[in-house]
Amino acid sequence: MAEKELRAVVLRLRHSLSSCCKSIEGGEEETSGLLEELASFLDSISEAATSEPENEEARKNAVELLLEIQSFLVSSSTPNQAVVDALSFELPKAVSKFAGVSDRCLEIADSIIDWFVGRCNPRDMISILSEALDSLSTSSDPGYAAPLLTGLSKVFVSIKRHHFKQAKLAVPVVLNVLKVVSVELADRDAERVLLFNIALAMADSICVVSTKLDRGESEELQSLMGLFILQIMVDFNNSGSGFDLQALVSASIPSEQSGCTPLVSEICKLLPRCGLTYLGLITESDVDAKISIVTKDKEDDIMTSFPDMKLGASLSVIWGHISNEIAEQAGENMSALKDKLQHNQVQRWEAIGMLKHIFSSVILPWDIKRHTVEFLLGITNGSFTPNCHNDEPITDCSIYMPSLFATAQAITKVIMHSPDSTLRKNSFEALKRASFFIFELLHSKSTHVLADTPIPERIDILQALITNSDSSSISMMWAIMFHSLSARCYSIQTAILLDLVRGELRKETLPKKSTNEGVDEAGNHGSPTESAWTERILELVELVLRPPHGGQPSFPEHGEAVLAALNLYRFVLMKELAGKTNKTGVLFRKNLLRACNEWLVPLRTIVSSTMADPENDPDEVAGMLNPIELVLYHCIELVEQNLSANPDSP
Repeated sequence: MAEKELRAVVLRLRHSLSSCCKSIEGGEEETSGLLEELASFLDSISEAATSEPENEEARKNAVELLLEIQSFLVSSSTPNQAVVDALSFELPKAVSKFAGVSDRCLEIADSIIDWFVGRCNPRDMISILSEALDSLSTSSDPGYAAPLLTGLSKVFVSIKRHHFKQAKLAVPVVLNVLKVVSVELADRDAERVLLFNIALAMADSICVVSTKLDRGESEELQSLMGLFILQIMVDFNNSGSGFDLQALVSASIPSEQSGCTPLVSEICKLLPRCGLTYLGLITESDVDAKISIVTKDKEDDIMTSFPDMKLGASLSVIWGHISNEIAEQAGENMSALKDKLQHNQVQRWEAIGMLKHIFSSVILPWDIKRHTVEFLLGITNGSFTPNCHNDEPITDCSIYMPSLFATAQAITKVIMHSPDSTLRKNSFEALKRASFFIFELLHSKSTHVLADTPIPERIDILQALITNSDSSSISMMWAIMFHSLSARCYSIQTAILLDLVRGELRKETLPKKSTNEGVDEAGNHGSPTESAWTERILELVELVLRPPHGGQPSFPEHGEAVLAALNLYRFVLMKELAGKTNKTGVLFRKNLLRACNEWLVPLRTIVSSTMADPENDPDEVAGMLNPIELVLYHCIELVEQNLSANPDSP
């Protein structure tokens, strides 16, 4: 655009502004049309400038037009309030569309919107800016929302009454914009982080305002902002397939080298100001409390704006696990949190249940899930208190069952779909521990848990679960957990249960020394005459290596269960040989021959043929069968050696 053409456009803008003012002051009917023409004219200029981002002249001209609007508003002939109010319906939205042209345009647009914020009724401006944001959320470039969000953040400070009501009007619009931004600007980190920072500044402003209100409305505002930032946590972490955890960490933790905005750190800094703690988030209690406060109006649909708040709650805690700096910003001590969860059974159940939101999320990367597995293993490591609660026994622990089931299901999917072998291995261990707590709950009677169940009865229960007996209500509950999942899931379930059996046997081989609580050093409860070393152990192994319905195990469907069964058999065989005992009957010649001829040798044939099959993925087969082959050959070697060494044994 030549200099002469620029002057013509500037003159047209002046004329349009002047016509609008005169029409408004005169109360003329054509005012609405003139304002629409002004908005349309500005839209055409901003669209031309943004469509050619490399056109230096177009950017310069955009700056000149914005400066002209700014000059008109702040000139000595400032329009009266009626004119200001009328222009506020069009100009903030129109000038915000210039924000993406250049940093200078963004600066001037901010200044113009700030001018309106300082001169218009705050409640009117909240509606105007929210409506403008709502329309921009569907535009081709939601990056234009920055000046509108900034204005919204500033206007809240000026509100005198009905703060909670006004905040509820704006929050859904802001979250809708951020949700769009998290996807549309995924490859434009600077703009994306800027918008999220502005939204956090708005939350911070509202929190400041809440401290000056009476207790009731202050609590409402803080609760609303708590849910708001939990949803922001999820939206910011949602970067689609291009997610880079290292990049996100650098944008979340202060760094002199990177100079990046510590955004996740800023989110966590707001948690205590909203009355949120890591313990309350990971056990869901704080989230439920905030929901109760925000939804006092039963007909209010505000909660539809926070679909991922519980994911945000668990994710906030995992970020504290990832980075001590972030935990410190939230005023939290992760070591103390983990220690508390380790020693409070109910809170541990609640925490494991909350982690299902991360494990089942399709927007989060494997790295986040890896850290979540680490956190779960950390809080389930060590010895646990056997009662449901340290202070008040809970008569119905079954209320925790659905969330624990959901977590176990979600971890199973991580095992099945993760491309990383280490994550799959650690997830399997996490699934074993989560399943133990499910098992613990299933067999609790009042405040009694699995640890108080006699050992022989525990073996009965495990066998019922593995065989999926219809007569067992426990088995039915377990079946519900794995409903509609593949045979691979049942293999994982069986492997977990067999590992629990091996754990029981190992406990019994540890040195036993009575304590004041009546629990030996091995962690065993109950009568010292009870023993898990019975003939029933071989029955459990046979259920997997020679299924009761006939045929042989197949791979990869039954890989986990077969490996667990072989490990259990080898453990029993070696312990009986080393101790010169035969409590399980494993060393009887007939049992050794049956194991060799009916379990191990046929399994060796299947393993060899599976590994040789050209249709199988060699990497997948090797990863699955190499450990099985190693344990299998060791079992065969032990059996054959014992048969040869004792040819005349019964």
